[in-house]
Amino acid sequence: MTPSSGPRDEAATASRPSHDVIIVGAGFAGLNLLRRLRDRDFTVVLLEASDDLGGIWNTNRYPGARVDTEGALYQFTDKELWEDWDYSQLFPDSGEIRAYFDYVDAKLDLRKDCRFNTLVTAAEFDATTDSWRVETETGEALTARFLVMATGTTVTPYQPDFAGMDRYSGTLVHTACWSDDIELAGRRVAVIGTGASGVQIIQSAGPIAKTLTVFQRTPNLALPMYQEDFDEAARAEIKRGLPDRYAMVTKTFGGIDYQFEPGNALDATPAEREALYEALWAKGGFKFWMGNYADTMADPMANAYAYEFWKKQVRRQITDPAKVELLAPTVAPHPFGAKRPSLQQNYFKVMCRNNVEIVPVKENPIQEFTERGIRTADGVEREFDLIILATGYDNNTGAMNAIDIRNAHGRRLKDKWAGGVNNYLGTFTNDFPNFSFLYGPQSPGGFSNGPTSAELHGGCLAEFFEFLRDESISRFESTEEADLAWTESIEEIIGGMLFSKVDSWFNAGNIPGKHRQQLQYPGGIPTFLERWAAERASGYRTGLVLGSPIREP
Repeated sequence: MTPSSGPRDEAATASRPSHDVIIVGAGFAGLNLLRRLRDRDFTVVLLEASDDLGGIWNTNRYPGARVDTEGALYQFTDKELWEDWDYSQLFPDSGEIRAYFDYVDAKLDLRKDCRFNTLVTAAEFDATTDSWRVETETGEALTARFLVMATGTTVTPYQPDFAGMDRYSGTLVHTACWSDDIELAGRRVAVIGTGASGVQIIQSAGPIAKTLTVFQRTPNLALPMYQEDFDEAARAEIKRGLPDRYAMVTKTFGGIDYQFEPGNALDATPAEREALYEALWAKGGFKFWMGNYADTMADPMANAYAYEFWKKQVRRQITDPAKVELLAPTVAPHPFGAKRPSLQQNYFKVMCRNNVEIVPVKENPIQEFTERGIRTADGVEREFDLIILATGYDNNTGAMNAIDIRNAHGRRLKDKWAGGVNNYLGTFTNDFPNFSFLYGPQSPGGFSNGPTSAELHGGCLAEFFEFLRDESISRFESTEEADLAWTESIEEIIGGMLFSKVDSWFNAGNIPGKHRQQLQYPGGIPTFLERWAAERASGYRTGLVLGSPIREP
C-alpha cells in the first residue's frame, strides 16, 4: 500500500528546482551546452534577451558586419552538422551566420527549450535548497540547481558619455543597436571608433555616403581578409579537408588550424624573416598574427620587425599622402597584435577617398555634441545627418554585471569583482555556489576561435554536471585559493607578453574606471584543456569544494 503524501513530502517537492540547469544566452556557447546537457537527460531551459538564436550575431546587423574567422571553422565540428552545410564566402556575413543558426536548429530543434525576449534581471542562490532563483524583466521566476551564464564577451555596448549627446537632433546609433531603416547613401555620416565594427562599417559607408568623417583614437593595424566567394567545387574541396582541420583545433593556441611559427624572429636572418612575413601576408586572415614567429608577442624587437613589415605593406595601399601618418604611423602606436587586429577588405582604400576625413581625437578630442553634429577641441563644428558609435563593448564581465546576481548572503557578483575578477578555470568563482560561466572572463574565448572555445569549454562543463548527478552532489563552488591561483597564473603568463603594454578590451582598458586586468586566459586552448583534465582526474576536488548530497523526498 502506498502511503498518502503529507506536508513533508509536499514541501520537499515544492523546494525541488523546476530545472536542473538554467542557461542564459543563445550564442554558440549557450546552444552547445544546451545540446550537450539535453543529450544527457538534464532538464534545461535557455533564456535569451533577444528575439532569436545567435547571440551577438542576432543583434550585429550593421552594414558590413561579418566574422573574421574562416567560415569553415566558424561552426560546430559535428559531422552531422557540417556535412550538408556550406557558407558561400570565406568570411561569412552576419546574415549568413544567422542562417547557420537556423540550420542548426532545424537539425537539433533547440528553440523548443529556449525562451526568447526574456531578459534576466536578477538571480539569487538559496542555500536551503542548493538552487538558484532567476527573475526576468516580466517578473517571472524560475529555479534551477545550476545557473550558467553564457553571455559571451561582446554583448553590452559601451557608449562614451560625450557632453551634449542629448542635444543632437540627427540619428545617433551604436553599431550593436542597428536598425534596418537607417540609410547611409547620400548622407553626412560620422563614425566614432576604428575597431572591428568601425572598420567594417567604414568600408560600407565610405563609397556611398555624401561625406564620411572618422573620429580615430588609434590607427587600426588591420590585416588583409582576402575575401572569396565559393562555387560548388570550392565548397566540396573545403568539406574534404574539414576532418583534418577539426582534428587540429584542440592542439593549437587559438583553437584554429594553424599555429605560431616555432622559431624566433630574433634567431632568423633578415631574408628568412622577410620570406615568412611575405608567406603569411599572402595567406591573409589572422595568419600574420597567430602564425607568426613565437617571440612576436613577447619580444619588443621581434614585434618591431613585424610592425615594420605591416607598415610597408599598408603604406602601399595609402594613396593620400596626408593620411599616411594617420593610418600607418612611422612609430607603432602600440605593439603589433597587442590589440586584436581587424581584418579588412578595402579599408585603407576607402579611408583615402576624397569624401572621407580622419579626425585624430587624441590630438583633437571631441569636445561636445551639438544640435547639428560634433564640435572638436579646435573649435570646429562638423554637421552630420547620422552619427555611428563604433565604440565597442564592456567586454567579458559587462553582461553578467548588468544582472543582479547575488549569493546566499546577498553579496552581488558585481561588487565582488569591482576590484578585479578572480575565478577558477574561467568558469567558477568562490562564494557563488552552483554558478558557472562560459566564454567569459579569464577563459580562452577572446584569444581563440569562438565556436571552438565554446564547444570545448562547454564539453568540460557538461561532463562536470554529469559527474555531480552521478555522485548525487547538489552543491559546488571553487575555493578562494584556486581563484587566486588561476588569476595569478594568468598574470604570470601575460607578464612575459606585450598585451599588457596597451589598453584594450583584453584587459578592460577600453572602459573608463573599470579595473584593469587581463580578462582572457593567455595560455592557449591545449593548456586550458590540460588544467581541466587535471581537475577532472582529482574527482573535481583540487580547486572545487563539493557537498550537500541530493536527498530524495
